Amino acid sequence: MIDHEKVKEGVRLLLEGIGEDVTREGLVETPDRIARMYEEIYGGMEEDASEHLKKRFHVDNDAMVLEKDITFYSTCEHHLLPFYGKAHIAYIPNGEVVGLSKLARTVEVFARRLQLQEQLTGQIADALEKELNPKGVMVMIEAEHMCMTMRGIKKPGSQTVTIVKRGIFENNQELEDTFFRMLR
Repeated sequence: MIDHEKVKEGVRLLLEGIGEDVTREGLVETPDRIARMYEEIYGGMEEDASEHLKKRFHVDNDAMVLEKDITFYSTCEHHLLPFYGKAHIAYIPNGEVVGLSKLARTVEVFARRLQLQEQLTGQIADALEKELNPKGVMVMIEAEHMCMTMRGIKKPGSQTVTIVKRGIFENNQELEDTFFRMLR
């Protein structure tokens, strides 16, 4: 749970620390705005992704399910700057599927936390593997990190790509190739 008073005090200290006047008209309400914003963008810390994956539907085949281009926004835990991009999720059902929106909701739960992209990719795959018990899962995330584009190396447009494979995706080149063909 976000502690609004602690966040507001922290923002006031940060503003003072960078030399700002916290009584200036444009900044007077900033600590409260930031506290309310944090409740929204870090709401995934209080949420359990498995809740979104509980409602399932029976299927008689094991055809790959792919949800691609799931837009997400997250925050780098090293610099507290945003990173954002697209998540692509595929799984091979083991008798059950979930609604497609549930995959996007799962991404959202984990993205709305302080994160590392590598960790985010694994958390999504692990949640699907645990809750759906599929024959295999593959998750790929492509993201731009503001900690690389607006500071440090300053390389706007650079993309970081992470991939996690579980189950039959780990040793099946044909399935992996199909995943990449479907992304095009």
